[in-house]
Amino acid sequence: MHSKVVVVGSGPAAHTAAIYLARAELKPVMYEGMLANGVAAGGQLTTTTDIENFPGFPQGINGSVLMDQMREQSVRFGTEIITETVVKVDLSSRPFKFWLEYAEDAEPHTCDALIIATGASARRLHLAGEDKFWQNGVSACAVCDGAVPIFRKKPLVVIGGGDSAAEEALFLTKYGSSVTVLVRRDVLRASKTMAKRLLAHPKVNVKYNTVAVEITGEEAANGLMTGLTVKNTITGEQEKLQANGLFYAVGHDPATQIFKKQVQMDEDGYIVTKPGTSFTNIEGVFAAGDVQDKRYRQAITSAGTGCIAALEAERYLAEQEGEVEVEAKKPGQTNGYAL
Repeated sequence: MHSKVVVVGSGPAAHTAAIYLARAELKPVMYEGMLANGVAAGGQLTTTTDIENFPGFPQGINGSVLMDQMREQSVRFGTEIITETVVKVDLSSRPFKFWLEYAEDAEPHTCDALIIATGASARRLHLAGEDKFWQNGVSACAVCDGAVPIFRKKPLVVIGGGDSAAEEALFLTKYGSSVTVLVRRDVLRASKTMAKRLLAHPKVNVKYNTVAVEITGEEAANGLMTGLTVKNTITGEQEKLQANGLFYAVGHDPATQIFKKQVQMDEDGYIVTKPGTSFTNIEGVFAAGDVQDKRYRQAITSAGTGCIAALEAERYLAEQEGEVEVEAKKPGQTNGYAL
């Protein structure tokens, strides 16, 4: 099957791109995946309960409900959504080729423009009790969840020793009664400036050479987290902390494996785009959302980049059809910028 423009992904970036493309009558096709990267269609937001910082929902909204509404809006304007996972691509020439799971040996599907919005997954530690208390005290995003009522004026814990962990811990001091930071090593990996700020805060306590062992809490269905067992990595001694919130700050993994050695990426596997645009190093291939954003990783910023990708893809397709006069590119340039 050939499509004019294909969106790979199913989160806020993907659906925003699809909505804009569909309204431009470009008949986008979205491959939302079948449990791609172990996450249901809709992406990371489907693992979140109440979202309180997405504009337009003064009472907050459930993450899965928000993604269902985005999907409904995409379909309403004409997006064709296919619940299949793209597992292989060939971006060496146009039209671009791609293959679906369980059909890698079949004839490829093709498209004239491709928007990559496959997202990134927060790393989890798979602690005892993690699944039971996920989103009932355990989170991988302090900025997303830190202000919800269950964490206010309660003891909180952050796992991680880098800049992200320091930033999340400092953010949580606005809401929690105290914030304990667990660092596996005997030193923070955060920059000197961030480490100094963290250690100077009166609400913060840093435990070095310490790892989490088990999350405990209320036994009832949807019970909340109330404690965390930790272990000193040198002595082996265990201690139970009172904690109503646990925040992972141990990194994210962008879903970019199938694009490696074709689309330019940084050392962490995030797709490199020209600042302020969705342009990749391949003309006609655009990236939006967390797959190219290792700093903010918010639903609203993902939606914004999805809009950017759609508008740029629309212009690209118009240029290819001769509807817009194109300035000749200089040698070595793609998508209007030199790598």
